[in-house]
Amino acid sequence: MTDFHVSPAGDDSAAGTADDPFRTLERARRAAREAGGDVTVHLRAGTHVLTEPFELTEEDSGVVYQAFGFGTDAREEAVVSGGREVSGRRGPDGVWVAEVGDLVTRHLVVDGRRVERAGVDGLPGAVRRTATGYVTDQPPAWRNPSGVEFVHRGVYPWTEARTAVASVTEDGEITMAQPGFGWAVDLYNSEWFGQVMSGPPAPTRVENDPAFLTEGTFALDRSQPGRHVLHYLPRPDEEPHVVVPALEVLVRATGVRDVAFRGVVFADTTWLRPGSDRGFLHYHSNGYYDGGRIGRVEPAEGAWLTVPEEHEEIPACVRLDGTSGVRFEGCRFTRLGATGLGATGGADLVVRGCDFDTLAASAISLTGTGEALIEDNLVAHVGLDHSGSAGITFHDTVDCTVAHNHVHDVPHNGIVANPSRGGTRITRNLVTDAMGVLADGGGIYLSGAQGPSDNGAVISGNVIKDTRTPYNFGLYTDYGATWVTVEGNVVARADNTAVLHVYPPLEHVVYRGNFWDADPVGSDAVPDGVTYEGNTTIADAAELDAATAEIQARAGLLTRRA
Repeated sequence: MTDFHVSPAGDDSAAGTADDPFRTLERARRAAREAGGDVTVHLRAGTHVLTEPFELTEEDSGVVYQAFGFGTDAREEAVVSGGREVSGRRGPDGVWVAEVGDLVTRHLVVDGRRVERAGVDGLPGAVRRTATGYVTDQPPAWRNPSGVEFVHRGVYPWTEARTAVASVTEDGEITMAQPGFGWAVDLYNSEWFGQVMSGPPAPTRVENDPAFLTEGTFALDRSQPGRHVLHYLPRPDEEPHVVVPALEVLVRATGVRDVAFRGVVFADTTWLRPGSDRGFLHYHSNGYYDGGRIGRVEPAEGAWLTVPEEHEEIPACVRLDGTSGVRFEGCRFTRLGATGLGATGGADLVVRGCDFDTLAASAISLTGTGEALIEDNLVAHVGLDHSGSAGITFHDTVDCTVAHNHVHDVPHNGIVANPSRGGTRITRNLVTDAMGVLADGGGIYLSGAQGPSDNGAVISGNVIKDTRTPYNFGLYTDYGATWVTVEGNVVARADNTAVLHVYPPLEHVVYRGNFWDADPVGSDAVPDGVTYEGNTTIADAAELDAATAEIQARAGLLTRRA
């Protein structure tokens, strides 16, 4: 075993020892390659600032990156950051300003906490949509119109889109950036039992102009190319220490084998796509439209909507592509501008004992991955920019297990299983306070075919409580879910506990031995594709808790953390 040490106070010309550490991760990566064999890189206390993504390839296999003292009481806090410290000054109006050159960001960190972009609710006056945008009879007094971003929350009940403004006239005519707005007009169309929507309605929120500043919020003015100005209105008695998240990706690993990250904090990134001319045209979960074919679905007689036939996924700040044997243990992912951790393809991924918080999108997203174990992780306060994002989501996986996690305070679904190749196991998780913003989802949501008959999905031993917004199903098998066993779960305080009648219909789905505080929708007329047996409804909360005490005691984190 070879050990190298990296410290923000080190020197890349040093020996890389505990007493004479390197300064950068890149230097440690080169040293690990030269050493070959089993290598551990110890990250010493402090903030390890990246100026470009940390790239790992097959040559970097077999290396452990860990916070110094990991696994002991002497563990140091090592932060891998994509942020830039900036200096500024207060103006006579009390606003703190900093010239940041050509730096672009959608996020800001002040004194170690994420701060919100300045925004207001909706547009002023009477608003109508035009062919190129909107017009209002109260022209907005924006200082930097071309930097303004519209949020369209609930354009479908489960959908939240973002589009960029191009210009505003003195007459209140708002021209939207293209092609994003034109795509939105084509994408968002529906009829729901007589209620017709054609294109995106007026925004529910308008963000990123200095005119919107309130205490503790910021805006980035890009009206002068190459001379961007950051505006932040401090809280009372605050002397801001400001970090601008600049990178979109912290770590990108491609084709590596047997690499581990232990006790590392990943922090401070942004994601610029939503503010671009192409916008962020969300449809469901982590998917967004980026041009291409648009289809139409008819979930019921008298109801139809247009949907993307192909989509992109919100990217991750720590990305794995085709890796094998990668481990994340005891890490923290925080203040990140997109999804925290994402894997595409590959196999044998383990994410254990990690904390995911204060993220713009999901905590964990897997696509096409095999034999993954997501266990004992705490996921909270995610989807802060993109409310359709689930806490944990996976698609086209095989033999993926999500167990003993606690997911809470998320804006839509807690855990999402999209169509898979089989072997999905969602067991003994605790999901609380899901569906905080958007509608039509659940604490655990599963859709589509779940593999062959002998290796279907198993959803068991989970506890789902306080699913918050109206029109939700605490435990939701949806959209043609097939080969699924839902067994021994507890659902309480949801708008609806579960639903058996969906479109396309459920096939080979078994609900057995579950406990609810209300009957699932459709349990009085169980459809042909569903077996519903041995389930118990107990309306009284205390009685339900008593009857399910053992299930509840075994759900959630294995290692209790604050």
